[in-house]
Parts: sequence; C-alpha cells; structure tokens
Amino acid sequence: MADLGENRMQSRRILKLLRAFESRNVTFIEPDGKWPIVWDRARGNHVWDVDGRKYVDLTAAFGVAVAGHSNPRVVSAAKKQLGRLTHAMGDVHPHPLKATLARELSRITFERWQAGHGKTIFCNSGFEAVEAALKTAVLATKKPGVIAFAGAYHGLGYGALTLTHRDVFRRPFESQLARFGHFVSFPKPGSLLPTIKALKSLFRSHAIGAVVVEPIQGRGGINVPDPELLPALRELCDRHRALLVADEIFTGFGRTGRWFACEHFGVVPDIICLGKALTGGFPLSACVGRAGLMDAWPVSHGEALHTSTFLGHPVGCAMALANISEIRSGQLVRNSALLGSYLLELLNSLTVRGRKLSVRGLGLMTGVEVQDPRGAPASASVWRVIKGMLERRFIMLPEGEHGNVLSLTPPLTITAALLDDAVANLARLLRAL
Repeated sequence: MADLGENRMQSRRILKLLRAFESRNVTFIEPDGKWPIVWDRARGNHVWDVDGRKYVDLTAAFGVAVAGHSNPRVVSAAKKQLGRLTHAMGDVHPHPLKATLARELSRITFERWQAGHGKTIFCNSGFEAVEAALKTAVLATKKPGVIAFAGAYHGLGYGALTLTHRDVFRRPFESQLARFGHFVSFPKPGSLLPTIKALKSLFRSHAIGAVVVEPIQGRGGINVPDPELLPALRELCDRHRALLVADEIFTGFGRTGRWFACEHFGVVPDIICLGKALTGGFPLSACVGRAGLMDAWPVSHGEALHTSTFLGHPVGCAMALANISEIRSGQLVRNSALLGSYLLELLNSLTVRGRKLSVRGLGLMTGVEVQDPRGAPASASVWRVIKGMLERRFIMLPEGEHGNVLSLTPPLTITAALLDDAVANLARLLRAL
C-alpha cells in the first residue's frame, strides 16, 4: 500500500494555502505529510481525497452523515430548494418548510413520547441550540444556575463553553466566562451515589434552573453513564422545578440505536438539543422543548428576542426533512442497533498484550479506551493507531480528555463487511503497539 506521504501533490498545495491563510489554531498539519488528508468528495460510507484515494469513513464526519454521505434524496432536496428559494428572512418572512420541519421535530420527539407537543427555536450550529436552551431555562425558571458534567462537551460559544469541561478549551478565555455553571462527575455504571450526593448539594446551595446532560458523552470519550443517572436527574429536576436539557447533538437521529439516546433510559427531557445528523450535511440545529415551557419566551412584536440571519434556512430545512425520511424509510435506527451490537462483539474480542482495553458504547457510537500496563492513558499509542488506520484507508478520530479513546461512529448505512475489515485492521495495529 502506498505511503500517504507520497504522491500527494494536490494535498500539499492545499495544505500550504491553509498554513498561509487560515488561522493556525484550526487545522493540525503534521510535518511528515501523513495528516490530514484533504477531502474531495464522499458517497455512502466512503470518502475520496483530492489525490484520488478512497477511504472508509468511520466517523460519519463528526456524526453528521447518518444516512450516508451525499445521500441522493437529501442532495436532490437541497438542489430543488436551491433552485426555488436559496435564502429567506429568518424571523421576519417565513417559508413553508420551516413550519413543516418544526411540525416534524415535534412529531418525532414529544408527540412520539406522548408528552404533548414541542416547539422549536432553529439555530445554525449545535452550540447555538445549547445556548437557546440555556436562555429558555432562565426565562422559564428565573434561576441562573446550571449543572453539567465532568467530560461534557457542549460547544465553544461562550455560553456553551461555560458548560464544556475541558481545560484546553476553557483556560485561555476563563476571564471572560460567566460563573453560572457547576460540574459534577459523570457516573460510570455502578458509581452513581457520589454524583447524586453532589447534585443534591448543588440544588440546596444554588439557584439551579437546569441540568444539561449528554445521555452518552461523545467527545468526553464515548462514556455511557450509570443507567439510573437520567431517571435520577428527571426526579431531581421535577422536585426542584428545574429543567432537564438533553444535549443530543451527537447522539440523536439513530446514532445509539434509538431515535434519541434518552429513550434508552426511559426519560423524557424538557428540552432536547439537536444538530449534526439533523440535515446530513448543512449547518442547521434546533432547540426543541415542551410547548408550554417554550412559551416562557415572549410573543414577538416585530423584534425576536433570539434570532439570526440564517434562522431556519430553507435549504437546511429541505435537507432535514429528506434526511429524517431517509432514516425512517431505510430503517437506519434499527440498523444502528443491530450493527452496533455486532461491532461491540467484534471489539470485545480484541486482545492486546501489555495494554488494557475498555470497550463501550450503544448502537453505532462505540469507543475503545486504551491504557498502558500501569493504567495510564495511552494517548500516543492511540494516535499511532489512528494514523495507521488512515494509511490503511480508514478514517477514525480519538476522543476523551487525553485522546486515548478510539471512536467508531460510522454512517448508519455501514455494512457488516466493512466493520469486519475495519476491526481486523484495528486489531493488527493494536497488536503491533
């Protein structure tokens, strides 16, 4: 197999431009020329770089491409809408698809959960949906405090960053961050009690208006909580008249083998934040809450209290409706559950001499944590494996605070044969550590 550092003329040219003209904090470029690849096109489960190499995408491009890259029906919906109405006027003159999508998001969340109906604030990126939820919480409860969890990732806007638990993101901007956020541990199975004690203490000592939780942490390391965490949060929020906000930006739309990850735990949140896989590839997100709760927002009299230029963008709405239809008609939620179980079996069969592996996940949201013989995070080893997988034409990412979790979050259209091949290559690289 050809070395990724060879015959990469197009990639080198583009990366040289990025070095010169993009902020240097964005794209990590290795001196050896083996990272990153430059994407040119994608289809289904595969990506091609600008130098013609074909890869299996085990990331779904940050979890976005649940119905496969460039899904034909989603692309067709986007093209049709681009030819009809490219842009509308967010909070002033609406377009039909914004109303249709708001109706559909209510149908697949609160109506399906038999919890009344939902109302939506459309946003552009996932962190904006979280910030809309934070504003909703303070309007509804009049209490500013928010509880989040160690390992949480809710985005990097200043409101969401207040609840993102990662020093590398927070420390440079600490002097400008608000102080409404409080963190407790994210309990692994069997370790719930200390978290509950900390939660009760915070509710007693602070005016807590909301608890924001990822039902399964993604960037935190594919962390699956104690199964009683979300039910306990629901009970505490009800008791203290606080809102339970489920950040399902990563876990939503079938990723975990259910439409939404909170369903694994039998819990209905007050607000659910959606993004990533909502459209399959267009910047659109949504904060969806119980209708009565969302009516804490005042009626618009010509100036929306929360809005943006591209709110409810017509192309994004068209793609979201087509994408939801594809997830439903293709039985991709069921596919995620079945292939997720199969993938966990494959990963649990991995053995590496001198390394401790911890496999976890739900549906097609899985992770393999790698530790050295003394139990320390094996971050450098994971990075070697990920680069090795790229050389073998598999795209993967590390997760977790220390970057020592190999994550596999492929499109929900992935096949068992592709998973077999991926895990076989992964096994060879792990054995070579």
